Amino acid sequence: MLTDPCGRPVENIRISVTQRCNLECFYCHREGEDLKNGEEMTPEEIQRIMEIAASFSIGKVKLTGGEPLLRKDIVEIAQKINSTRGVQEISMTTNGILLSKYAERLKDAGLVRVNVSLDTLKPEKFKQITGVDALREVVSGIQAAVKTGLDPVKVNTVLLRDLNDDEIGDMIKFTRENGLVLQVIELESTDETEAYRKYHAELKEIEEFLKNNAEKVVTRQMHHRRKYLLRGGGEVEVVNPMHNTEFCRHCNRIRVTSDGKLKPCLLKNDNLIDFVVPMRKGASDDMLKALFTEAVKRREPFFT
Repeated sequence: MLTDPCGRPVENIRISVTQRCNLECFYCHREGEDLKNGEEMTPEEIQRIMEIAASFSIGKVKLTGGEPLLRKDIVEIAQKINSTRGVQEISMTTNGILLSKYAERLKDAGLVRVNVSLDTLKPEKFKQITGVDALREVVSGIQAAVKTGLDPVKVNTVLLRDLNDDEIGDMIKFTRENGLVLQVIELESTDETEAYRKYHAELKEIEEFLKNNAEKVVTRQMHHRRKYLLRGGGEVEVVNPMHNTEFCRHCNRIRVTSDGKLKPCLLKNDNLIDFVVPMRKGASDDMLKALFTEAVKRREPFFT
């Protein structure tokens, strides 16, 4: 297992397979990518990246975007990753619009669990946040994922001040009734944009509410997130990454951009390593492993 200069083990990898999206969420950071050149890796290239990662005992992979389900070959991508020796778990983050179409095929291809972005249960607010009237499709996608047997199905809700911060009770009810896990996520920003300044909300009040209504509180290994098991049912995780030294101290992931660069930190773009170009030029496994090792050496906590 690889560890970075701060002693943090790298145990999972997050691969962006596209920058394309069928929503226009005003706060989207697109996995920290600041360029949209439209280039996407092939399924074979993604599989080789996973072969190199798995050789370092990195067996958990999450597919992200953009919106990964816009890739017409997304099932093939999942199949190739699943067939890679050493891969333990494939998960995905999606906006859910196309999930009804793909859930069963992805499950058969090896997908284990899924995170679906859903910030509101109110159609007018959904359109305000995303630019698209598609709440019904997202809810249908979530229900299809549950029916298919993906487990857990998590709902990612970004807390937005004066926009959806009055809906947490409704979201808890929705996730409890549908057998989901709710993740309440602090608004992230790579450079504290205007949207961040306008909509960023602290999670302290939410955490206090959850603590008072929980029968058990668990601290997860990853990022030391807190998970609240609520009285009467329901499970809520809280993700607060901004200015959080504890979050950075326990980060155990490395990222791959949609155009094939190793990205040691979500919030930095000055330490990337091009991986796919050497691969296309015929780099050996040893050369690619050296690039991977160098990327891990460049990992350092953003908030210290």
